[in-house]
Amino acid sequence: MAPTSTAEPRPSTTAYRQARDTLVALTGQHDRAVAEFRWPEVGERFSWAIDWFDQIARGNATTALWIVEEDGSELKLSFDELATRSDQVAVWLSGLGVAKGDRVLLMLGNQVELWETMLGVFKLGAVIMPTTAALGPADLRDRVERGGARVVVANAADSAKFDEVPGDYLRVCVGEADGWHAYADAYAEQPHPFETVTASTDPLLLYFTSGTTSKPKLVEHTQVSYPVGHLSTMYWIGARPGDVHLAISSPGWAKHAWSCFFAPWIAEATIFVYNYTRFDAGRLLDQIRRAGVTTFCAPPTVWRMLIQADLSGGKGDLRELLAAGEPLNPEVITQVQHAWDLTIRDGYGQTETTLQIGNIAGEPLKPGSMGRPMPGVPVALLDPLTGELADEGEIVLDLSRHPVNLMTGYLGDEERQAEAMAGGYYHTGDVAQRDSDGYITYIGRTDDVFKASDYKVSPFELESVLIEHPAVAEAAVVPAPDPTRLAVPKAYIALAPGWEPDAETAKAILAHARGHLAPYLRVRRIEFFELPKTISGKIRRVELRDREQRAFDGGQSLSQEFRDDQFPDLKA
Repeated sequence: MAPTSTAEPRPSTTAYRQARDTLVALTGQHDRAVAEFRWPEVGERFSWAIDWFDQIARGNATTALWIVEEDGSELKLSFDELATRSDQVAVWLSGLGVAKGDRVLLMLGNQVELWETMLGVFKLGAVIMPTTAALGPADLRDRVERGGARVVVANAADSAKFDEVPGDYLRVCVGEADGWHAYADAYAEQPHPFETVTASTDPLLLYFTSGTTSKPKLVEHTQVSYPVGHLSTMYWIGARPGDVHLAISSPGWAKHAWSCFFAPWIAEATIFVYNYTRFDAGRLLDQIRRAGVTTFCAPPTVWRMLIQADLSGGKGDLRELLAAGEPLNPEVITQVQHAWDLTIRDGYGQTETTLQIGNIAGEPLKPGSMGRPMPGVPVALLDPLTGELADEGEIVLDLSRHPVNLMTGYLGDEERQAEAMAGGYYHTGDVAQRDSDGYITYIGRTDDVFKASDYKVSPFELESVLIEHPAVAEAAVVPAPDPTRLAVPKAYIALAPGWEPDAETAKAILAHARGHLAPYLRVRRIEFFELPKTISGKIRRVELRDREQRAFDGGQSLSQEFRDDQFPDLKA
């Protein structure tokens, strides 16, 4: 167990700790956790940075943040050091005029200033807008304008981007840039503890979604929805006091706040970060073993790369393995289980929420299932045609049961907000099915599921079969318009190293799919293609669907496409 602070506990801190401890104690006893867990009553005024982090951090010499660079250099900061440094940042920003409610666009990498700034801004009652450094001036203009940024915090290397972003906003630079305030000046300030100035309902975070199908939405979270809501994420991770947690996630996206900020520090665990310019599975595994990482979360893309590496070096101190961001294919789970005797546990949530559904440590898993609803999260499935609750339908949250971990809403978009909250439910836009034991299996986005020969097709189901073939690194299945069948399943394939994008490879993949799928689900066409992705790495199937429809409407054939009727001898 990590040492705890000697600070006098506040009622909100006590309630929060009790809720946390209940979930830690009941890990592996999911039915009891669902029955006994209650969201903590934190009162009318609450600031997670003050009422939780500072309370566990003062006088606590345990490492809170451990950052390792590619060259081997590293930085370790204790909970107490981060509490003090974030106080300095808050004092300094306050002196520059930053106040409660001001919106701060934060565009930093995995560097210590990011964690200091988030804590410091939270202490002031200001609002963070996390932003990826991969954005260019056009996207930054949209975020500054729609987000109403009062402050921008960025690295010197990115400061020139804002030359093309108009606005009367305070500019703070990590490093040196003309016309920008130097972040390093904060360390000269005399720190002092802050008192809570925010109401529980005040805004805390504004997130732009990654825009897999449309223009990014602007999601608002309160002082409670993420800071308290992420108790569900901590429970899913299975993190405990004293753990070392690593999550592969890029700053600027909600998953970074999930697993690189709130959940591990709720558990009083160490956040471990390994920075690299190019992913190297072997080096990452070496760092996991060296640092004694106990809980590890990565997106499916990283897991697919890891299973192509050599896992024979062992699991080190790893106890919990997790995946989130997109559904995880069963083949990946099987290979890791064989190598390490550990099971990757899938989880489901959105920018708009914390973890909603997940497989929990110590609980039975069902292949392909995302698990069961989290304690305190009122998940239901809604038939999109009848509007009635069902065992297959859209994943929704029952608003009458007050889901604590749900966003306030979409700012500046009343139409989307009304659609999302229609009929007394929050609509996720994802379709799933539930079995008799309550386990939920993902089918796809409402926009992704399609019909072929009057049969409903889930792209994820087909993609999970395709990725079992060694030639397939990634796959995206979309409907290809067909005059006879309305549509047929087509797979866009990103090849694994060593395979050629030729007819022989296409035939092998089609034969594999034919041997593992029902006749009505057969993949009929294949194209080797660089999969279009959002800036956060999610596949944009909408672009592939549009490409197919344009070719069909224009009577064009796609020259790089392979069809099953090209191979008369194709057999299961």
